[in-house]
Amino acid sequence: MKLVKSFAKITTLIAAVLLVQSCSKTKKVTAGVAYNGKPEYAEAAKQVKGKFRVGMECAYAPFNWTQSGKDIKADGWQAVPIYGTPDYAFGYDIMFSKMIADEMGLELEVHKVQWSSIVLGLKSGDYDVIIAGMIYTKDRDKTLDFTRAYYNRDNVMVIKKGSSLSTATTVADFKGCKATTQINTAWSAYVEEIPDVKIIPYPETTAEVVMQVAMGAADCAVLDYPTGYSATLSNPDVSIVRFAQGKGFITPPNCSEAVSVAVNEGNTVLKDAIGRAMDAISWDQAKMNKYMDLAIMTQPLSN
Repeated sequence: MKLVKSFAKITTLIAAVLLVQSCSKTKKVTAGVAYNGKPEYAEAAKQVKGKFRVGMECAYAPFNWTQSGKDIKADGWQAVPIYGTPDYAFGYDIMFSKMIADEMGLELEVHKVQWSSIVLGLKSGDYDVIIAGMIYTKDRDKTLDFTRAYYNRDNVMVIKKGSSLSTATTVADFKGCKATTQINTAWSAYVEEIPDVKIIPYPETTAEVVMQVAMGAADCAVLDYPTGYSATLSNPDVSIVRFAQGKGFITPPNCSEAVSVAVNEGNTVLKDAIGRAMDAISWDQAKMNKYMDLAIMTQPLSN
């Protein structure tokens, strides 16, 4: 009888040990990130824990904007949820981010952040990349690393509709104007190319920049062509002046017109993986034009 009891105790003990081991193994599996994507992205996927966390303004149409629902007037596309909010985001940056995330086998997660603190959010680990219409500059390159361009921009003047400036053909034609642009952008260097310019304080968003021109607080504003053109669709009080080649702005030595993905300095694993993904989906000028046209077409008029 004692032998039977001892055997029962031993059996119970073995079963308990096996259960603990089984639970321990299960925890190891569930605590990690199961990655079923392509092997060339496995190291990057491990680093970002299976998610493609992107920081952007969600207030910079047509690159990115906020809307209340996920429906988009374009077949095959839906807006994506903005992390921690009931809202959704869409635009050129979203389409590009989604294609890169899908190619890498990652889940896209969009974080909405003010432009003035977008680099700080990356540095603090709130997200892993910035895809927000940011151009490469030498100053930014001191603390960030950049991919090749995912969009090539040109810059325009936004003016009040009906203004005498509508006949301008060169930057010099804006001599003595009150001018503005978005704060903490490379556009400030372009504003300074206007002879005898009177600088109006730079606002936080491009929407506020356009409003300053529409209300007459500024005579003109420097923005990129997609943003300026989109502004004319949503605001009937403004128009744009697009310069002929060689007649417009001169790109400053420390700037570029390459809109690129930014990652933390030294994060070559993620930067290179994004570069491979761009090559894999054959990202080129034709695709840039295609998806920017789609973004402009689907942009809500309220943005």
